[in-house]
Formats: sequence, C-alpha cells, structure tokens
Amino acid sequence: MDSHSQVAVALALSLLGGLSTSLGALFVVINPAPNLKMLGLLQGFAAGLMLSISFFDLAHNALNSLGFLKGNLWFFAGVVFFGVVANFIPEPTLAPTSSDKSRKKNGDEGGKDIMKKHRRQVLFSGIITAVGISLHNFPEGMAVFLGSIKGLRVGLNLALAIALHNIPEGVAVALPVYFATQSKWQAFKLASLSGFAEPLGVIIVAYLFPSSLDPEILEGLLGSVGGVMAFLTLHEMLPLAFDYAGQKQSVKAVFFGMAFMSASLYFLSISLPEDMSL
Repeated sequence: MDSHSQVAVALALSLLGGLSTSLGALFVVINPAPNLKMLGLLQGFAAGLMLSISFFDLAHNALNSLGFLKGNLWFFAGVVFFGVVANFIPEPTLAPTSSDKSRKKNGDEGGKDIMKKHRRQVLFSGIITAVGISLHNFPEGMAVFLGSIKGLRVGLNLALAIALHNIPEGVAVALPVYFATQSKWQAFKLASLSGFAEPLGVIIVAYLFPSSLDPEILEGLLGSVGGVMAFLTLHEMLPLAFDYAGQKQSVKAVFFGMAFMSASLYFLSISLPEDMSL
C-alpha cells in the first residue's frame, strides 16, 4: 500500500471514531429533554472522563517519558496557566437559596429559573468538555494512522475501540450545550466537531507534523494539557454537577466516569501493537 492509500485508509478509520461522537450526540437530541438531575449526573460522568484522561493518560505519559519532576512541572504549569486565565473569565451569578425557594413555590418554574441562571455556566462546561475531548481525540487520530500503517487489522481494531469509547464522550458534550442553548443543532454540531479532531490528527501527522519537533516538548505540552483539563474539571464542571445532582450522587457519577474511561484506555492499549502507545 503506498503512502496516499495509507492516509486514505487511516482517514476513513478515524472518521469512524469521529462519527461515533456524533452518534452520542444523536442520543441526546432525539430524546425528550432530560431533567436537571440527569444533567448533573452527566456533568459528573463527564468530569470523571476528563479527570481520567488528564491523570491516567496525559499526565501519566508525561511522568513516564520525562521523569517525576519534569512531568509534574509541566502538569502544574498547565494548572497555573489556566488558573490565571480563569481569573479573567467572569463568573456567572448564582443565587441557589432563592432558586430553592422559588422551586418550592413554583415547581417546574423554579427549575427553569435555575437553568436560566446557570445557562452560561452550563454552556461553558459543554465547551470545556468539547475542547478537552478534542485534545484527547487528536492523538487518537495519530494512533489510528500509525496503527493502519502497521496493517489494516490493527488500524480497524483500534478505530472500533476508539469509536465505542467516543459515544459517551459525544453525550457528555451535547447534553450541557443542549440545556444551555435549547438548540439540538448546536449540541449536535459542537459534539461532532470534537470528534473531527481525530481525522485532523491523521492529516497533521501525515502531512504537516514537523519531524524536527522534540518528543520531550510534545510530551510536556500534553502533560500541561492534562493540568489545564484537571483544573477546568474541578473548577467548572464539578460545582455544576453538585448544584444539579447533589454531592453524593455526583461523586458516584465522577468515579463511574473515571472507571469507564480507564477501562476504555486499557482496551485501547491492548488493541495496539507492543511498540506503539496512545
């Protein structure tokens, strides 16, 4: 198979992974609007996905490649960077006490009031999830390309494993966006765009990626991305989950999300040949 055929096959396989994110979004848009507690549980689940990617994938690889000290320095550089950026993001105004009172008085009307007050925060959390998942999907696209060079069977196995674990990622992006915008199209669009980071990864590694880029810097940058994602998750997504679903239920959802993503990462890792890694 020549190089153009390899790229074409890898693109087709990575599109399979990318489109499964759209499939997850489709589950959200074809169902009637779920309740606020469901939104909170999904936020908790998404937070678990993000924390697992951050600690068990990106930071873990940076620590292994660069050593404990350097890996941690890169990770916390990402935390500090976004900690500074977060200071310039205006906080949404929340009034949980009055919302609780109005909910008792007005039933569903109170729920709508809460949603209006939190709408910007919910949308922001959906965008955070989309960005985080895009960054995670990007190296997956590279892995599909490298896997398909090894052979069609390897590339196909990897693409199928990635496709399966991208479905809940699509749900995690689409649900908060749908709640915030009330637009099924916006929810579907943003979730689908996060999936298309995968074929983009194929294109960049195949044509544009500079062979001169120091692998140590690349690992460090990915470690920093892990720090950014961990900060965003704990700063934005977890408080939302607590607001909507309560602390106990949200924490269970977080660990369920972490377990799900850890299992996904494990099955992805055993799909790869020994001399390759995600």
